[in-house]
Amino acid sequence: MSTNRDADKLSAAAHSGVWVKMSDPRNVAHDKKVKQEKQHEKPAVADEREPATEAAEATQSEHAPGELEKSVAVLSKLKEMEFHSRANIETLAGLSLTIEDELKQKEFSDGIGEVYSAQDGFQTKIAALIESYGTKCESLKPAA
Repeated sequence: MSTNRDADKLSAAAHSGVWVKMSDPRNVAHDKKVKQEKQHEKPAVADEREPATEAAEATQSEHAPGELEKSVAVLSKLKEMEFHSRANIETLAGLSLTIEDELKQKEFSDGIGEVYSAQDGFQTKIAALIESYGTKCESLKPAA
């Protein structure tokens, strides 16, 4: 019976002149990943073919046009991730107190402690990365 409903929907869509294509989010994510991989492969192939021109280009222009803007965008994303990481740590701390003290579910305290430790490790590493990447962004700014 569901095939009749599907056929009616297709028929109605065909008559209205509107076709709606619903895509699976997994396909969209996969397509995005493939595009990113292709973009990363192109510069690597160019670098392998012409290593001598790379040095010449480096002397001509110190930074590629748009490099600062793209780097600042990356730094912004890293800072956003760091913000969410701090929020996750606070949430995990609250959950830990709830599980251990209020619910008295001691069997889960080790598990949530491990997740908290992993998130804290991530927080430490991303903070260090933001610091060093911020320095890089500053070095890309034109001298005034």
